[in-house]
Amino acid sequence: MTGLTNRLVPFFPAVFVLLWSTGFVGARYAMPHAEPFTFLALRFALALILLLPVGWVLVRASGGVPLRPLAHATFAGSLIHGVYLGGVFYAVRHGLPAGIVALVAGLQPFLTAVIARVALGEKLTRRHQVGLLIGLVGVFLVVAPKLGTGAAFGARTLVPALLGVAAIALGTVWQKRFVTGLDLRVGAAAQYAGALVPVLVAALASETMHIDWTAELVLSLLWLTLALSIGAVLLLLLLIRNGSVSSVASLFYLVPSVTAFMAFVLFGERLTPIQLLGMVVAAAGVWLATRPPKRKAETKDRVSQTV
Repeated sequence: MTGLTNRLVPFFPAVFVLLWSTGFVGARYAMPHAEPFTFLALRFALALILLLPVGWVLVRASGGVPLRPLAHATFAGSLIHGVYLGGVFYAVRHGLPAGIVALVAGLQPFLTAVIARVALGEKLTRRHQVGLLIGLVGVFLVVAPKLGTGAAFGARTLVPALLGVAAIALGTVWQKRFVTGLDLRVGAAAQYAGALVPVLVAALASETMHIDWTAELVLSLLWLTLALSIGAVLLLLLLIRNGSVSSVASLFYLVPSVTAFMAFVLFGERLTPIQLLGMVVAAAGVWLATRPPKRKAETKDRVSQTV
């Protein structure tokens, strides 16, 4: 990394959470004008078109790219973007209440930490475990006022949402474990090639693929592609590469809080005291889960300096 990039690294998690949270706002503007799988296929295809030339130049400049990590990045992308967003969008489209979706998504950091413990040998300190628990409580408090039963609350909607959350958890660990030595921009292009497949198949199989080309849809598509599919995802890949998977996953606890605040500003949705408390609790949980442990060597040095 360059010197400037190193100075900006501490801000990357906050920028990632902010950008990722806008995805729900952008989807709200876009969904009335396109079916979910069709819109996702369009978004992923546009991201791939934008990233391919950059990836091609980088591959040519480096004299080639190892095929194994490229294949792993493609598979990780199909899970992180294709199956995850496809499952969540399908559940919402068919009536699963947004509050239930947010709670299901709140299981992701726990599930990711468990998979990372088994697959990567990542150790969770007691503080990290407590942070994950507190973060989940915070998510529940934020979405609690929006919880509802809904007529469509059942296996048809809940199972796709659960599969989607399991997919992003597995994909995140897969990215950390197998995608090494690959430029992040090349890896992002490979991810969207993988992500495009499941949503395009689902769109062809179950949707009319009609698109109402309104200004809202076009602006939402551009924002979700440039800011999220490229900007936020590159930050996510960088965070995964340079940190523990469980710590990175815990950042997703902040997404419901930031999204609720955005909905308050943009759509006039009410923020209740319990939601405000949940935002504070979720932030405290993330702080505990992402705070690096003190090194024993540093502690010994400090003790020796005081003697």
